[in-house]
Amino acid sequence: MPAARRLTAFLLIAIPLLIPPAPASAQGSGPAIAAAEHGQRYGRLLIRDVHVIDGNGTPTRGPMNVIVEEDRIAAVGGRAFGEFAAVIDGRGRYLLPGLINLHAHLQDSRGSHSMPFAYQFNLWLASGITTIRDVGSDLSKALQLREESTEGRIVAPRIFIYARAGGASPEEARESVRRVHESGADGVKIFGLDAEPMAALMEEARSLNLRVAHHVGVEETDAWDDIAGGTTTIEHWYGIPDAAIRYGSQHFPPGYNYSNELDRFRWAGRLWKEADPERLGEVLQGMVDAGVGWCPTLTIYEASRDVQRARTQPWFADYLHPALEAYFEPDLQSHGSYFLGWTTEDEIEWKRNYQLWFAALRQFAERGGLICVGEDAGFIYRLYGFALIRELELQQEAGFHPLDVIRHATYNNALALGREHELGRLKAGWQADLILVNGNPQTNFKLLYPTGTDVLVDGEYRHGGTVAWTIKDGWCYRGDILMEEVRQMVREARAEREER
Repeated sequence: MPAARRLTAFLLIAIPLLIPPAPASAQGSGPAIAAAEHGQRYGRLLIRDVHVIDGNGTPTRGPMNVIVEEDRIAAVGGRAFGEFAAVIDGRGRYLLPGLINLHAHLQDSRGSHSMPFAYQFNLWLASGITTIRDVGSDLSKALQLREESTEGRIVAPRIFIYARAGGASPEEARESVRRVHESGADGVKIFGLDAEPMAALMEEARSLNLRVAHHVGVEETDAWDDIAGGTTTIEHWYGIPDAAIRYGSQHFPPGYNYSNELDRFRWAGRLWKEADPERLGEVLQGMVDAGVGWCPTLTIYEASRDVQRARTQPWFADYLHPALEAYFEPDLQSHGSYFLGWTTEDEIEWKRNYQLWFAALRQFAERGGLICVGEDAGFIYRLYGFALIRELELQQEAGFHPLDVIRHATYNNALALGREHELGRLKAGWQADLILVNGNPQTNFKLLYPTGTDVLVDGEYRHGGTVAWTIKDGWCYRGDILMEEVRQMVREARAEREER
């Protein structure tokens, strides 16, 4: 661990948690076991007397003991036998598989302003995110960060890389996929493509066993092309309602310009209502039959239905990096910073849009579709980590049971990655990616926000909650220490900006 982080950990070790960890012995006998420490991995770690949420949609079990050996879950339930290097007290707490963020971007700058990767990593880990799928960033930097994370040389989530591919012709598209494969990336991310290059790209990706995430736009291809090609996941939602329009295009006004961000997002808020319900059912069933998953990123568009709420999120005061703050300012030159002349009517249209979107998600799930969870933070007033927790809240608003929402963010996402036999569940033999929450997140997803929320204790409301510990690949990180480091990064960046 870097010296600065060791110092931070030492200074903060006395910060009280709502339910503080305490030394303990296995089953109350034998010598005391040392309490786990931030930034450490142990040969044998005991998480004692904890309630367990598996990640597969089944109800809570417990209290029980969970044993971690190095980077693997060794046992769930039963007696705690043998010697342990450290213990985490789970009494009154809930243990879940680590959350997987299926739509993330590795960013060390926003616009012309620099920002450290550690800022993102700490926010993700403090929000319980142990794995990210990077879907578009600097490939060489992403590959280096993946290696460092895998080897435990940096404090960061597990990283999967879906590198960008595309082309104007079928051969260009095929060649771009071959380059992605040769780079060592885990999959392919595609944007706007015409039908012939996309078909060739998908065929090449299948031949090389590369999964594909598709950010569909207003373009020649839509969900029918994803169905034909076997896309792994459709990102966001363009391509689905427009594939269900009975004939022709969306009813754009004559002056509409897709390259104008304000036009693009304003009229996106009027798209779902143009989808024919019967035709939409056919599209959704086609996706289910072809195994095309859906990562809706509900959170990233929420500002469109309530821009004031988006601009005044309480955690911005201490945790919004000035590089992000500058990027979020309305400016049509910055992607997603389109709130110039945004109207009450625009918000109303987007609120209606969300209700139709929610209904489509429910229908997709009821037909057997794979719903995933991602945030797309770094754009449109969305802060890393916080945005993924908001995604959980929005999926609950869409009508899903909290246990199913947790499954979307854990096991479903592991399925989309093709890693369902090692990630996304709290099960013996799986990777030791776990989060310990101060309270039951099924009762209130706000407990997962790294700034916490109000909780009822002994008849009084107190500030509590949060992810107390995030364990990634066996490495143990305390949420409060991670967030204090973020706060310090923001203070220093703001001071540097004021000096200029």
